[in-house]
Amino acid sequence: MPEISKLGARMPSSPIRKLAPLADAAKKEGVKVYHLNIGQPDLPTPQKALDALGQIKRKTLEYSPSEGYIGLREKLVGYYGRFGLQVRADEIIITTGGSEAILLGLMSCLDPEDEIVMVEPGYANYISFARTAHLSVKTVTSRIEDGFKLPPVEEFEKAITPRTKAILLCNPSNPTGYVYTPQELQQIKEIVVRHNLFLFSDEVYREFVYNGKPYLSALSLGIPEHVVMIDSVSKRYSECGIRVGMLVTHNKDVHDTVMKFCQARLSPPLLGQIVAEASIEGTEEYSRACFEEYKARRDFFIQGLNQIPGVFSPVPEGAFYTVASLPVEDAEAFCRWMLTDFRYKGETVMMAPAAGFYETPGLGKNQVRMAYVLEKEELAKALKVLSEGLKSYSL
Repeated sequence: MPEISKLGARMPSSPIRKLAPLADAAKKEGVKVYHLNIGQPDLPTPQKALDALGQIKRKTLEYSPSEGYIGLREKLVGYYGRFGLQVRADEIIITTGGSEAILLGLMSCLDPEDEIVMVEPGYANYISFARTAHLSVKTVTSRIEDGFKLPPVEEFEKAITPRTKAILLCNPSNPTGYVYTPQELQQIKEIVVRHNLFLFSDEVYREFVYNGKPYLSALSLGIPEHVVMIDSVSKRYSECGIRVGMLVTHNKDVHDTVMKFCQARLSPPLLGQIVAEASIEGTEEYSRACFEEYKARRDFFIQGLNQIPGVFSPVPEGAFYTVASLPVEDAEAFCRWMLTDFRYKGETVMMAPAAGFYETPGLGKNQVRMAYVLEKEELAKALKVLSEGLKSYSL
């Protein structure tokens, strides 16, 4: 029998989705599963976006330009302008979700066996994208005891070698919800300039910053040739399924190289672009309401988590995730047990084992990532199920 590729064998399973078969089996038994494992917003998509989808008059669903429709890119120029970012339409490339933007950016800026430095815990798929591009991942570790703030500059310096070509940040962070301060971003800027690196900045969650401070984009750091910004409409408009993301850069060489890969994959999703374009203008009240709802959920959920004996979660400043430590030795075993063995009034909870968000073996073993993307009544029930599960697990 032929063997699979070495690359395929090295690809990690997603900590967010790998337990899904266990959740599906529980549901077939009639068990209600509270999904805290995945950042799938439950808030409705803007009505004007749904209306645009329903009013499509095309007789043919054609290819779009490889860089995406100009109308969408021009509206994004206005959107970024609301955050003080001066971007031209020809500096924006529409991609098939933020995931493709990251992958194509990595392949355009780094060669196989080059190294990228990222903060752990970090979005688990970054590691998968790096391996797809045959890159090595070096990590600097943020600590739950410190609220997952940026590790000291010295840790970055230790991680950087002659093969290092880029630093990758997610701000606000998935999975921790941490928001990097202007001072921390200035430190990253100095490292990037000192070592002549690219800075990949995943800013998908910019709409959700709860600490009352102005959001600072990496594009505002004054190093335009170094920065590649990743974005997506998935979270801010509850449009995960339309698969529309963006790669934004002032670096023309990067832009033009990414375009070669975009032409090879032909075009981003046609229907998704129609929906995304309709979402950008006239939805300011929608965005404010979403912000207030997620902030209220955060306050409720984090308070409830920290009231469970042995559980600790820092207060996330952004996004809609938290990484929490549990009073268990092996959080993945506990997550599996919750889906296969534990029921509280016919219900259970699905979480993402946080070890999969670390590259360093052994870290995050007693932690989980949870997304507070359910309404507060559902979150309250999930917290009760989790609390009862921990009680039973420790017996």
